[in-house]
Amino acid sequence: MFNLPNLFTLARLVLAPFIASDILHGHYGRAIILLFAAGFTDVIDGFLARRFEISTNVGAYFDPIADKILLSVIYVALGLAGAMPWWMVAVVFGRDLLILAMAGYGLLFTSLRKFPPSVWGKISTFFQIAAALVVMGARAGIPAPVTLALSLMLVATVVSGLHYIWRGIVMLQRTAH
Repeated sequence: MFNLPNLFTLARLVLAPFIASDILHGHYGRAIILLFAAGFTDVIDGFLARRFEISTNVGAYFDPIADKILLSVIYVALGLAGAMPWWMVAVVFGRDLLILAMAGYGLLFTSLRKFPPSVWGKISTFFQIAAALVVMGARAGIPAPVTLALSLMLVATVVSGLHYIWRGIVMLQRTAH
């Protein structure tokens, strides 16, 4: 059930609206600090769960959901603040909706029950976080390569989405045989 690692995961969720509020009010420096704090909770929850062997099923599902909610809230806030074009926010959300739809199809119509993240999914997440930080840093007055960061994020997100489609097709073909 709930344990110390899961409380750190919950803390990440609690920080999300504060980060969004800071972005929306132009307090980008504070938003960056809170995002680093949220990232620290992600490191700590995983470390504690592994080190003390206190992983739970709740944590296994809750942790990636907390990560996705945090990142989604940040991207929506950046879109609302005019710090990022809405079409870029839509690309990030479109990829996530695609993955959810594919997983839902797999759960409903096949015997597939495990959908582990791919290396491209992890790369995409890294570039999405990096791009958000670069955009917030630039808004806070820190010289930052915004165009480069957003370009890398878009390429990684699209490649990741295409990879998930390919991987989903392969997984479905394997279950059909």
